[in-house]
Amino acid sequence: MEYPETHTKMTFKDLQLNSAMLRVVEGVGYSQPTPIQTRAIPHILEGRDLVGCAQTGSGKTAAFALPIVQMLGRSPGRRRIRALILAPTRELAAQIDEEFGKFGHENGLRHVSIFGGVGQQPQVNALQRGVDIVVATPGRLQDLMNQDYIRLDAIEFFVLDEADRMLDMGFINDVKRIVQRLPKARQTMLFSATMPQAIQDLSKRMLTNPVKVEANPQSTTVENIAQSIYFVEGGDKRDLLKHILQDPASQRVLVFTRTKHRANRLAQQLNRARIPAEAIHGNKSQSARSRALSKFKSGNTAVLVATDIAARGLDIDSVSHVINFDLPNIPESYVHRIGRTARAGASGIAYSFCDVNERKFLREIESLIRQPIAVVDEHPYVSAIAAPQPQPPASKPRANNRRRRSRRSRKTSASR
Repeated sequence: MEYPETHTKMTFKDLQLNSAMLRVVEGVGYSQPTPIQTRAIPHILEGRDLVGCAQTGSGKTAAFALPIVQMLGRSPGRRRIRALILAPTRELAAQIDEEFGKFGHENGLRHVSIFGGVGQQPQVNALQRGVDIVVATPGRLQDLMNQDYIRLDAIEFFVLDEADRMLDMGFINDVKRIVQRLPKARQTMLFSATMPQAIQDLSKRMLTNPVKVEANPQSTTVENIAQSIYFVEGGDKRDLLKHILQDPASQRVLVFTRTKHRANRLAQQLNRARIPAEAIHGNKSQSARSRALSKFKSGNTAVLVATDIAARGLDIDSVSHVINFDLPNIPESYVHRIGRTARAGASGIAYSFCDVNERKFLREIESLIRQPIAVVDEHPYVSAIAAPQPQPPASKPRANNRRRRSRRSRKTSASR
């Protein structure tokens, strides 16, 4: 990997940002760059294509948004789309667009987020007024391209964010079709939390002599997340969750389920138990998802119950706990889920419930993260079936052997 060495006193001024961008950074309250920012920003400002491997919550949006805004400069009179950022989910696209709004305000840059689940007309209206930056999900972007509302022939900067999530969600062919419409003379950046072979192959086709930077080792969990596993019968999971949520420290909790139906049902059950909860998943309308997210961010809702659609693309400050109500059957999803806490260097807590049918998933997760997860063996709903059976003390057989030897000795003495 090629990147400048980082140290605790590195500042944004050391990253070749100009005075205008330094004012922007100060205005949004950033005090010190994160590792992915210190390693990526100088290379991007040099015009290099870049592959960045970084976990969620590492500050990678600013790692590409700050240098892109600086290089775009002040918006010219005639507006054409000069920067395109592709994201896998609506929530992530909206949040990236919000970041560009903060960073590009001083330069007068116009930006728009393009995604499905809402009417397209407001997005079309923004495009017709003229924008410099488009942040989009692949499906809606292709829809508007096919209707001739979007032209990509002036693109100077292209970012593919959360590339491995794109792969998981089946968007890679869509991405390839979009890339074919881009100018060959462009600067391309690809960011991903993990680097499976398919993503490595894609990067070779999309990028030209890219520099590779890495903020965290692939497929590892954030060090300052305290991880625990609860062995519990499937039918007791709901009561165990309520038990944990009674702890006053559980102030803002993100709960993951495997299915949309379970997310809805669990949120309803928590509300009946007077625990404010909202559900968010792919079957919810975009307006319903936005309302649920807004309530959770504001603190009006203590618990957000989500499927994996929220594991990548939600940037929520101060999530105290992530709880895996169901263990994911894809081990990488565990890493992405618990990455919703411990954002930007803070500490966090991740609890996982495991019934007897999920033991295989647990073994795969521990193999991926290369460490065992601490077991909580004292709770009201501990499962004797799912929990590993305790081994007999090593000293016990030796004691029995001594007793047998003693009996043999007495028999031998009596025969004499």
